[in-house]
Amino acid sequence: MTDNINKEMTDHKASNNTQSKAGANAFPTMPTIASDSPWLSAYERYGINPTIEMPDDSTSLLDVFERNFSRYGQKTAYICMGASITFKQLDLYSRQIASYLQSLGLVKGDKVGVMMPNILQYPVVALGIIRAGMVLVNVNPLYTSRELSHQLHDSGTKALFIVENFAKTYQDAQDKGQVKQVIVCKIGDMLGTIKGPVVNLVARHVKKMIPAYRLPESTSFKQALSAVSASKYKRPDLNLSDVALLQYTGGTTGVAKGAMLSHGNLIANMLQISALMDSAFEEDIDATDVLLTALPLYHVFSFMVCGMYSMYQGCAGLLIPNPRDLDGLIKEMGKYKPAFIPAVNTLFNGLVHKDSFADLDFSSLKASIGGGMSVLPSVAKEWHKITGLPIVEGYGLSETSPVVAFNPMTIAEFTGKIGIPAPSTDVILIDDDENMVAIGERGEICVKGPQVMIGYQNRPEETAESFTASGHLKTGDIGIMDEKGFIKIVDRKKDMILVSGFNVYPNEIEEAMSEHPGIVECGAIGIPNDDRGEDPKLYVVKKGNVTEQELLDFGKKQLTGYKRPRHIQFVDELPKSNVGKILRKELRKMEGLE
Repeated sequence: MTDNINKEMTDHKASNNTQSKAGANAFPTMPTIASDSPWLSAYERYGINPTIEMPDDSTSLLDVFERNFSRYGQKTAYICMGASITFKQLDLYSRQIASYLQSLGLVKGDKVGVMMPNILQYPVVALGIIRAGMVLVNVNPLYTSRELSHQLHDSGTKALFIVENFAKTYQDAQDKGQVKQVIVCKIGDMLGTIKGPVVNLVARHVKKMIPAYRLPESTSFKQALSAVSASKYKRPDLNLSDVALLQYTGGTTGVAKGAMLSHGNLIANMLQISALMDSAFEEDIDATDVLLTALPLYHVFSFMVCGMYSMYQGCAGLLIPNPRDLDGLIKEMGKYKPAFIPAVNTLFNGLVHKDSFADLDFSSLKASIGGGMSVLPSVAKEWHKITGLPIVEGYGLSETSPVVAFNPMTIAEFTGKIGIPAPSTDVILIDDDENMVAIGERGEICVKGPQVMIGYQNRPEETAESFTASGHLKTGDIGIMDEKGFIKIVDRKKDMILVSGFNVYPNEIEEAMSEHPGIVECGAIGIPNDDRGEDPKLYVVKKGNVTEQELLDFGKKQLTGYKRPRHIQFVDELPKSNVGKILRKELRKMEGLE
């Protein structure tokens, strides 16, 4: 499917153990993996290369992009709302954006924010920023002004690309940090001379999607794109250790922090994903394959799997600006027949509950990839029934670029586990005293590998606290590793419910209760109880006329006494993050607990 990146982009190689080091900040060598690590046999069994070979330290994402442009040329890179751009056009437009940014006096390492949904402008701008030698700062378009103020201030962003739908949010932000230049995009700016103006007109005057704003010193995207010739572009000197992306955590625990991801981090994760995909699809990738990009590219899972990796692979990314419009999404899927569908449980669940989804032609589908949150077995079962293929689940986080572990792509059934560690990745599970736990025992998942972040922006103390004495990143997730090296997420440490001295894991409750046909979605938290410390409470989005007592009785059948829900509350919807994670913190707020 792919040639080794080293063969294509460098004249000489650096082995895993002899990689050149340009001082203390050089990209780190591969971790040492113990020879008795249980997952090593799984690599052999599934034909997955257990290691990746990093290119020379002087390599950067620029080499990856230039390889893509040269290799794929006139092939479609991205599709959105019926319009498309080729790799050749992506090359030209991103160089124009890079030239424009350089013309502003911005220099290597400066932060540039992008606040937009999945539209054609996103990959053009994102690649342009990185090609200019600057750091891409992904910004959630759904942020409030307060949240935006925090990120702009914390990141040191100096320029911001923003879709006009959210310009009022920026205008209202009390703290704009170091931002000196704002570039405002319209949804239809890259949809063609006929369709583009129509889309912009409908968005503004028919759907009323553009709150009134006033940014008199801003520049339009079209102006920025045409302001400076691509020939003026100056290719910066970059290496594996340079920061490419500042990816903010969701902020569900404390203040949102910016994870600094280097060119090497992102290249490493790209190669790790390639090793997985090559094991299953080396002879089965077609030039016309389409990768569904419904998850927002500003989220690290989508950024890597749907953005970076799909470009590296030469797939056409089908950009979905509004995945909440399931009818519109299904229509696009019917038109383009994606070969790969990365999604989160919420999206999988939403689709399987739409009758029109089952009517689609899935003959082109090669893989359904779950990430971002746990996929519930009941959802996975229904998805397999409709599409004929299992959901292949993986695991990662912003701090790890993001992929840490994955299931082999050739599994026949949904495993309910996050899989085995990625190649060249060491995973250990520890107790509260940082002692490794035995196989089959619960422990915090900790990761060491070339995809692990440099650290948090401006937070050296929190960075230091996030790593063990052995240099493993502490994920905050509780898991169990079996004798074959497969890991199951039990829960987040912070979400644990304590009932009469027993640890109860919300994921276990949610999985068990979701088997009831009257439950569409559910979220579990602990609420105070004078006798037992806490009681499990379940928030439920129901289907039909199911009653509280019926669900309580069902819980008695599904779970042992201390684990079963003692309280049920029906809600119209559950609070979720931008990628569909159920926010238990918000459920606790509803109870007045936070």
